Amino acid sequence: MSYKTIIEDDIDVLVVGAGLGGTGAAFEARYWGKNKKIVIAEKANIDRSGAVAQGLYAINCYMGTRFGENNPEDHVRYARMDLMGMVREDLAFDMARHVDSAVHQFEEWGLPIMKDAKTGTYLREGRWQIMIHGESYKPIVAEAAKNSADKVFNRICVTHLLMDDSKDNRIAGAVGFNVRTGNYHVFKSKTVICGAGGASNIFKPRSVGEGAGRVWYAPWSSGSAYGLMIEAGAKMTQMENRIVLARFKDGYGPVGAYFLHLKTYTQNCLGEEYESKWFPALTEMVGKEYLDTENQHLSHKPIPTCLRNHAFINEVNAGRGPIHMITMEAFQDPHLEEIGWHNFLGMTVGQAVLWAATDVNPKYENPELTTSEPYVMGSHATGCGAWCSGPEDVSPDEYFWGYNRMTTVEGLFGAGDAVGGTPHAFSSGSFTEGRLAAKAACKYIDDGKAAGIMVSDKQIADRKAEIYKPMETYTVGRNEIVAGSVNPNYINPRQGLDRLQKMMDEYCGGFGVNYMTNEKLLQIGLKKMATLGEDLEKVAAEDIHELLRAWELKHRFLTSESVFQHTLFRKETRWPGYYYRGDAMKLDDKDWHVLTVSHRDRKTGAYTMEKAPLYHLVDDE
Repeated sequence: MSYKTIIEDDIDVLVVGAGLGGTGAAFEARYWGKNKKIVIAEKANIDRSGAVAQGLYAINCYMGTRFGENNPEDHVRYARMDLMGMVREDLAFDMARHVDSAVHQFEEWGLPIMKDAKTGTYLREGRWQIMIHGESYKPIVAEAAKNSADKVFNRICVTHLLMDDSKDNRIAGAVGFNVRTGNYHVFKSKTVICGAGGASNIFKPRSVGEGAGRVWYAPWSSGSAYGLMIEAGAKMTQMENRIVLARFKDGYGPVGAYFLHLKTYTQNCLGEEYESKWFPALTEMVGKEYLDTENQHLSHKPIPTCLRNHAFINEVNAGRGPIHMITMEAFQDPHLEEIGWHNFLGMTVGQAVLWAATDVNPKYENPELTTSEPYVMGSHATGCGAWCSGPEDVSPDEYFWGYNRMTTVEGLFGAGDAVGGTPHAFSSGSFTEGRLAAKAACKYIDDGKAAGIMVSDKQIADRKAEIYKPMETYTVGRNEIVAGSVNPNYINPRQGLDRLQKMMDEYCGGFGVNYMTNEKLLQIGLKKMATLGEDLEKVAAEDIHELLRAWELKHRFLTSESVFQHTLFRKETRWPGYYYRGDAMKLDDKDWHVLTVSHRDRKTGAYTMEKAPLYHLVDDE
C-alpha cells in the first residue's frame, strides 16, 4: 500500500476547514498579507462545506447598529444570560463589533437579504436574526475565499497538526490525506488557522437505523476542530457546555423561525401551557438572576434556552408528553403557511419530507417536538473550544497573550467552532472570527514570530505511518473475520463509533438517561474510554472511505474525552436542561462562577484542569 506524497511548502497562512470561519480567514488574510501564500485544506468541497452547506433561512447574528437597532454590548448581555453567565466577554464583544461589516459584504457579493418594505431595513425574524434567501449562501461566500487563496485543496482530511521541531509548542503546519485518491498531503506553514467543525454524533443520536445521519448539527462535523487542537496540546475551555435542542421530532427541523416569525407556541398533550409551572422549583435550583420572569420583556434577559429545555424534559417525564408545537392557528393564514414550509425547504428538507411521508399536515395537526441528543460546538449557542487570546484593547491581562484568537500553541489560531467562550456567533460571527484570526496571524508572521520553523523528515514519515495504519491493520488481519465484520484483531470505525456513542450517552449525560450524570458515572465512563482508546490503536479501514471514518472517529474520541474531563471537573449543575450533575444539582455561583480550562499533555495524554477567572466587562442594564 503506497500513496503519493504531496508536499506544499513555504505556506504563510494555512486554513484548515473551509466553513464560514475558514472562508473568513482566507478572505481577510489576503488583505493583510498581500504577498503571503495562503492555502486552504478542506475535507469536503469549499463550495458546499461546513455547517451552512445545505443552506440557511436566516443569519442569526446581526447587530443592525447602523440602523440604531442593537449594539455589541447588547449582544454580550444576551449571550451571557443565555449561557448562565459563562461567556468570554472580550471575545464576544470583539466579534459583535465587527459582525455587521461581514453581513454587508455578503450582500455586496450577491446574497439576497430580505428587506422590510416599509423601512428598507433588513427583515427581522427576532432581535438578532435577519431573513435571507440562503440556499446559495455558502457558494457565494466560498467564491470570495477562492479568489483570495493561492491554492484550495478540496477533499483533504486533515488528521494532525505539525509541530515545530526547533521550538517547543509552536505550530508548523498540518498533514492529512485525500479522501478520493488516498494521497498523503503535507502542508508546511508558518501559521495555521483552525476553522474545522464542532462535534455531532459523539452522543448516541435519537435517529437510528434508516434515520441515521438525520441529526441536528451537520453530521460531517466530527469534532476535528477539537481533536486537532487537543492532540497538538492546545488548552481547551468550556467543553462541558454541550447543547441540547428542542426540535421537531425525528426530522430535527428548527423551531426558532416558527416561534419568532409565525408566533407559534407549545403545549403539553393536554393542551396546557406548561413552562411556568416548573419555574418556581427552577428558581430554587439556579436563582432568580437566571430566571427573571418579571423582566423577560428585556431582550437581554430572556429565559435561558437550557431552562426552557428543563421545563420540557420534566413535563414529559411527568407523563404529559408529547409536547406539541401549535401550528394549526398560524397555518390558517396562507402567507404564514407558505413561510412555514419554506423554512424547511430552505435548510431542513428532511423535515418536510418526513411530514409528507408520515401524513402530518401542520395545518390540521400540531406536530410533536422532542429534545435532541447533545452536541459540542463553539459557534452556535454554546462555548466549547480552544482557550484563545482576545483583542489587546478589550481583554484583561489574563486573556491576552499577543495575538487575537491565537490558542496557547504559538502560531495556531482559531475561528468558529474552534474558539471557546463565544456563543451565539453563528455563521456570520464565525466568518468574522476568521477575519480577526487572519489579521492577527499575518501580524504574527510580520513580527518575526514564525522565524526558523523546522519540520523534520522523521515527523512527516511518522505521521504518514500513523495515518495509514488502519489500512495496514485491515490488510494484515482481514482473513480472520469470524462472523460478518467481527474480527479478533481489530474493530472497524462503525463499531468504534457505536461504543463511543453508548458510553457518552450512558455515562456523560445523553438523552437515554435524561441528560443525568454524576461523579461515579463519569469516572466509570473515563475508565471505559481509556479501554476504547487502546482499541482505537487497532481500528481497521477496508478502503479510503473507511480511513476517513477512522480518523473522524479518532477526532470524536479526543473531543469526547475532553467533554468527560470537563464535566467531571465542574461540580455543579450550571445548565439544567443541557445536562445534570445528579450529585451537585444546584448552580453554585460561589465556587463555580468561573471558566474551566483543560490541557492534555501531547506526550502522555494526561489531563490537567484549572479554573479561569470570569470577567464581566459589560455592565448589566
